[in-house]
Amino acid sequence: MIRRNDEIRADVYERRFGGEGTVTTRHLLNGAEEMYGKGRLFAHGTIEPGSSLGYHVHEGESETFYILRGIGEYNDDGIVSTVKAGDVTFTLAGQGHGMKNAGQEPLEYIALILFKE
Repeated sequence: MIRRNDEIRADVYERRFGGEGTVTTRHLLNGAEEMYGKGRLFAHGTIEPGSSLGYHVHEGESETFYILRGIGEYNDDGIVSTVKAGDVTFTLAGQGHGMKNAGQEPLEYIALILFKE
């Protein structure tokens, strides 16, 4: 199967998880059915300059980010670090995270959410 760019569902969020500004999620796979019930999200995310993905906790699932472009401030369960292209973050079930665009260009990443069991 090939899913063309114009066939990919994109959700645009304002103040996602209580963050600031605009975050866009492009769903590369359409939920648990295309992930064989092992997860719920495989997506390309974009955080616009001046925007953020608010801090939130994952229960019963993990989330991994692979940073593609830009610079961010990543809150890893209360510890804030700078992330840039090529970095990978991992949030375990029961832990929380958030990310702010710290640069002047869009912050782009791949997100993967997998169920714990």
